[in-house]
Amino acid sequence: MVQEKGTISINTENIFPIIKKFLYSDNEIFLRELVSNAVDAIQKVKRLSSLGHYNGDLGDLRVRVSVDPVAKTITISDNGIGLTAEEIKKYINQIAFSGATEFLEKFKEAKDANEIIGRFGLGFYSAFMVADQVEIRSLSYQDGAESARWTCDGSTSFEITAGDRTERGTDVILHVNAESEEFLTESRIQQILDKYAKFLPVPVQFGTRSTSVPDGEDEEGKPKYRDEEIDNIINNTSPIWVKAPSGLTDEDYLSFYRELYPFSEEPLFWIHLNVDYPFNLTGVLYFPKLKNGFEVQPNKIKLFSRQVFITDEVRDIVPEFLLLLHGVIDSPDIPLNVSRSFLQADSNVKKINSYISKKVADKLAEIFLKDRKSYEEKWKDIGLFVKYGAISDEKFYERSRDFLLLTNTAGEYFTLEEYRSKVADTQTDKDGTIVFLYASDAEGQDSYIQAARAKGYDVLLMDSPVDTHFIHQLEMKLEKTSLRRVDADVADKLIAKGEETAHTLSDEERNKLKEIFEKAIANPTMQVEVESQPAESMPVTITMEEWMRRMKDMSKLSGGGGMNFYGNLPDTYKVAVNANHKVMGKILAAEEAQQVLLAKQAFDLGLLAKGLLKGADLTAFVGRSAELIG
Repeated sequence: MVQEKGTISINTENIFPIIKKFLYSDNEIFLRELVSNAVDAIQKVKRLSSLGHYNGDLGDLRVRVSVDPVAKTITISDNGIGLTAEEIKKYINQIAFSGATEFLEKFKEAKDANEIIGRFGLGFYSAFMVADQVEIRSLSYQDGAESARWTCDGSTSFEITAGDRTERGTDVILHVNAESEEFLTESRIQQILDKYAKFLPVPVQFGTRSTSVPDGEDEEGKPKYRDEEIDNIINNTSPIWVKAPSGLTDEDYLSFYRELYPFSEEPLFWIHLNVDYPFNLTGVLYFPKLKNGFEVQPNKIKLFSRQVFITDEVRDIVPEFLLLLHGVIDSPDIPLNVSRSFLQADSNVKKINSYISKKVADKLAEIFLKDRKSYEEKWKDIGLFVKYGAISDEKFYERSRDFLLLTNTAGEYFTLEEYRSKVADTQTDKDGTIVFLYASDAEGQDSYIQAARAKGYDVLLMDSPVDTHFIHQLEMKLEKTSLRRVDADVADKLIAKGEETAHTLSDEERNKLKEIFEKAIANPTMQVEVESQPAESMPVTITMEEWMRRMKDMSKLSGGGGMNFYGNLPDTYKVAVNANHKVMGKILAAEEAQQVLLAKQAFDLGLLAKGLLKGADLTAFVGRSAELIG
């Protein structure tokens, strides 16, 4: 073979600095690219053999990765299709040119040839992120092919000479630069392979090259070392998502979950994705136990392309409300940039997003219809997903109406229509609007809940992180329905029935009572109103208007933003003084000093019921209570 030197066909000599600094977000990606290329080469030779275009012995097909810390090299070897000197010049020297087009044209009869497209070009050149010299030693599968050796030092110059490889396949040898010597440790390479190559479809072996047994010299007079025998396969070539669901058991799914998340609690259930039209997608999504918060971190769904790990940032592919799910998605149809690291929103991605949303809705509907009791038991965990989905995805809301549950403070579960029917007779206001009452803190708002129940009302429990938005969604979607928190007003006024409670005090007495309480409270954020309520109701009830509390809640959730005006306003409460309570007669009949003391005591009782009496005020209340008892 004639030695040849030349210049790589590129438009700028700055291509390598660009590759090193900007093309890939993380320099460890070089190993994924080179191992993926090796896998592609093996899959190509298997396909050629199955089509009758290669009649040789395939042998034990596998990729080998080895590290030589003394020679400071990383070698990725395969016994795949191999390359001739001409192919190396064509596919390697012409950056961004892929041999896939020609390969598909040559073997049109391969219906699934798309799955074996190789990625030469920029993917290969990621090697220069960690190496100051790269070698390719290759022998093509073609009859009579000669071994070739290509070298490049990261400039635009290359050299091709006769090689010494005697078996079909390719070695890519990276001479690691001084800044990247972290990659010469076995633990670091093992870490990268565990991340990117754990489920590759071709066996991958990994080990460290022997540094104690010399094996002659190469053509440049440099010492060579014999490889250790590498027996450890680091990957599972047939993960659960590439298998038919009909052949899998529950234990298979649970075992795979434990393999992915070894220290996690077992999932509630899972969904096996398997579609080949109008896009290709396989995968398994698991519903983890969330309870009532976002304690489980996102980025637990792993994206693969033909079993090559790409990223765990799947925001464009998976609907936002399902980002807390666990599992894997594998699709060759998801477009990636040259680094395979960032998703590009196109029609396929949007179709996949919609498909996943529908599959999740179908699964939830199936569980609900098949075993409602079991579904209700899981609701504390899955309710967060369903509510978030109903808020963020219009189609999901429509699909979820039949299995979206409301829970009341008695621990009962209802669909939306079931609950409307339950409260329609007792909780419809004078304008024909059904009012859903709810509590966000069952214990802290107990006195308000009890007051509402005394009126024959039912109270929902809305205490999840998304309920502030979910409440708004329900009001938009449900006809003539509004929601009010149970502490938004006194029980008599939570649902406007157009009924008035008779007054037991004169206007003069009511005005005097207001004056006494304003003097006792002396706080401009507490607005006193004297009202006629049932005598058995609390003497003083502290409430905040529904609209104001919602605005403040939304401001907190959004971190301020456009609602920052409300977030910065001081909390303003209504102090509803029950003119019909017997203690009011005692206050009016007492001496002036005692009037203020009793009014302050009644007000503090209201604060206590609201959960607002704290610190020095609580201490003073306890002391005052002791005095009054004495």
